[in-house]
Amino acid sequence: MKSSEVLAVVGNREITRGDVESLLQSLNPQTARQFQSEAGMKNLVKELVNQELFYLDAVDKGLDQEEDFQAEIERMKAGILKQYAIGKLMKNIAVSENDIAEYYEAYKSDFITAPSVKASHILVDTLEQAEDISSKISGGLTFEEAAKEFSKCPSNARGGDLGYFTSGQMVPEFEQAAFETEKGQMSAPVKTQFGYHLIKVYDKKDTSSKSIDEVRGQITEQLVAQKQQQVYQSKVDELKGNYAIQLNV
Repeated sequence: MKSSEVLAVVGNREITRGDVESLLQSLNPQTARQFQSEAGMKNLVKELVNQELFYLDAVDKGLDQEEDFQAEIERMKAGILKQYAIGKLMKNIAVSENDIAEYYEAYKSDFITAPSVKASHILVDTLEQAEDISSKISGGLTFEEAAKEFSKCPSNARGGDLGYFTSGQMVPEFEQAAFETEKGQMSAPVKTQFGYHLIKVYDKKDTSSKSIDEVRGQITEQLVAQKQQQVYQSKVDELKGNYAIQLNV
């Protein structure tokens, strides 16, 4: 369907499918979903008809010639022009592959990933409970099932899954046990301030450096932002020499 398709005419003004689509896009997503049906689209057309009635009535009454309206138009024009001028200034700012490579080499340490562990745990109140659950797991109960049945941590709904974590994210006793436990193994009961834990380690990742390809987008975004700020400030400094400025604050 063409956006130029005329869906309604009010006086001498046409309401097109493009007008309806523009109105739909201006709504927040949750509200917009209410108008996705054919009936919803008809309601949007009716609303646009209502708005056109107000427009035509305002023109007939000469409201567009009132001083307050003209002043509001000038304020809006000034705001749009400012943004347009800044947009033109920033439009062609780009960074080269050499810029990206130099930044990557200078800040390589920022792209190092610390060692991490992927683990699940079961949290109970006493050592006896932890040992009993450990025996049940040794007897064939899966760790995930045991976590769902016995763990008092909210992670029990996920079978105790904590995802990946690095050093400093967990309490020291828990962290030490997790990093010392071999991949695929379960720890002995570990006491922390929260109680007693059984920890199963599913994966381990060593320290690694992200390649320049992995972080090219991140670096580009940062360098463009820096250049935009530099260009903006340079232009402001230049313009300050062209116009008188008086600050009263």
